[in-house]
Amino acid sequence: MVLEIAQIEVKAGHEAAFEAGVAQAAELFRRAKGCRSMELQRSVEIPTRYRLMVQWETLENHTVDFRESADFQAWRALVSEHFTAPPQVEHTVLAVQGF
Repeated sequence: MVLEIAQIEVKAGHEAAFEAGVAQAAELFRRAKGCRSMELQRSVEIPTRYRLMVQWETLENHTVDFRESADFQAWRALVSEHFTAPPQVEHTVLAVQGF
């Protein structure tokens, strides 16, 4: 399992519209090959900062299958107008399961 973590900074005043766009996009992720889960977290300290976390079966499910799909273009169309800059994306794998 690979966890995609995308840090997204949105324009002040766009928070509700951005969240609505992400909610709309949930179905795009749900049907993506290898996508196991998707959630959006909002920073308490910096309310315009979000972290989108998506679990993929493989790295390629995200970087190839999803990013090269029409659904990726639809995802970006729903949310990109709210970005202050392109998201910072990294991928992680579980190193230690505490409990």
